[in-house]
Amino acid sequence: MNPTLAPSLPSLLPALEKTFSLAEQKINLLHQSWNPKNGTPVFTVNGRYSSRGWTEWTQGFQFGMPLLTFDATANKKMLELGGSQTLQHMLPHVTHTGVHDHGFNNISTYGNLRRLLREGRFPGDYWQEQTYATALKCSGAVQAMRWSGINASVPSSHSANATQLGHIYSFNGPHSLFVDTIRTTRSLSLAWQLGHVLMHENDKKASLLKRSVLHGLATSQYVVFHGDSSHSYDIPGRTAHEALFNRNDGNFRSRSTQQGYSPFSTWTRGLAWAILGFAEQLEFFRTISPSTFQSEVGLEKSAVLAVYENCARQTADHYIHDVTFADGIPYWDDGAPNIPHEINPATGRHVTNYQSSADPFNPHEPLDSSAAAIAAQGLLRLGNFLGKSQGKTYTQAALLIAQTLFAEPYLSTNPKHQGLILHSIYHRPNNWDYIPKGSTVPHGESSMWGDYHALELALLLHRAIKKQKYITFFDTP
Repeated sequence: MNPTLAPSLPSLLPALEKTFSLAEQKINLLHQSWNPKNGTPVFTVNGRYSSRGWTEWTQGFQFGMPLLTFDATANKKMLELGGSQTLQHMLPHVTHTGVHDHGFNNISTYGNLRRLLREGRFPGDYWQEQTYATALKCSGAVQAMRWSGINASVPSSHSANATQLGHIYSFNGPHSLFVDTIRTTRSLSLAWQLGHVLMHENDKKASLLKRSVLHGLATSQYVVFHGDSSHSYDIPGRTAHEALFNRNDGNFRSRSTQQGYSPFSTWTRGLAWAILGFAEQLEFFRTISPSTFQSEVGLEKSAVLAVYENCARQTADHYIHDVTFADGIPYWDDGAPNIPHEINPATGRHVTNYQSSADPFNPHEPLDSSAAAIAAQGLLRLGNFLGKSQGKTYTQAALLIAQTLFAEPYLSTNPKHQGLILHSIYHRPNNWDYIPKGSTVPHGESSMWGDYHALELALLLHRAIKKQKYITFFDTP
């Protein structure tokens, strides 16, 4: 990927406005045809959204997209659709104890509604705001209940030498830490900022901020590779999908994957979750005083920020330099078996040539545009956190990805196709993705998370061009 090829921010405005116009059409098309009895739309099959029973983690994206679109276009029909569907369908997600996805489902809906109300974008009163806030508080506490302790008897610099560690466990069970969950910890962070705590037996209080931080530190130590071991696969910034722990003693056992090719290659959507999750939490931690942070978490804020920033930089650098084509789009996994390789004459090693633009119609392995959409927002936020000088490369990389995504062949202009951003991949190992007739690999389809995160990226850029307030999941002055 070559960030120096990035366009200027203002030059993206026509593409952004076209994207939001298309989003209105796609949202209406899906709403008119979707039967809630069929479950939650997950990804498209031959241009139509379909459900896929695994966990219900995408409904918040379905109803969050019209809220993001309203934010950019002021189309009140989008606000009415997103708001009414949130109130009608999302409450079970607030109390869902069986998933690690609260930061996806509930901040995308209740969080966006509360933010827009507080910005004065639609009329409401104190009690309406409190309704949204209560849902977000409960969501953060319910998410924090899925907690497993980790043996931290041998402190590590990758977890700020914490003597306590734990993680929000995935739907696989208490032994499982997913890389995805680093972005869902924002549900805990926001609930903490709103003044909430998780209460246990004997009225014991669990700090939501502390659990959010300890989860992130565990992700750093056990999911993110830092390039400081003798293992050949230990490339700085590479991420595993999953870390597994022995629940009898809390010891780390191995890395694993659910949707990547292997535990030791880079599943690029997982990498993207890490970039965005760490960058977003850095923005949030900056708002907390060092004394409050240490009192609540038991660790020095500066030490925790150093770990999070190192993870954000390493994962972002790995994305930019190691796994993406020149236009910022990656394969679904950098270790996928059919990726063409060349011999590097200097080292004799097989390497992938990423010097050209990505080809979504290639016959080798599918790309994943959803990974690009998620990563771009993370790169943009990391650039914002680091400032104009240190963050320039990351900001440029985000703009380059945006230029690629918000144009054909990634932007879906077919009025019959329900998706917004094409060439997204869900679960390649399980062969869940639609392969068009005559093709050897999946392409041409969309996903709820890809469409939603593309709109989040578009909205951040649109607001920046319009010199409007920078969006965060948390409250800012």
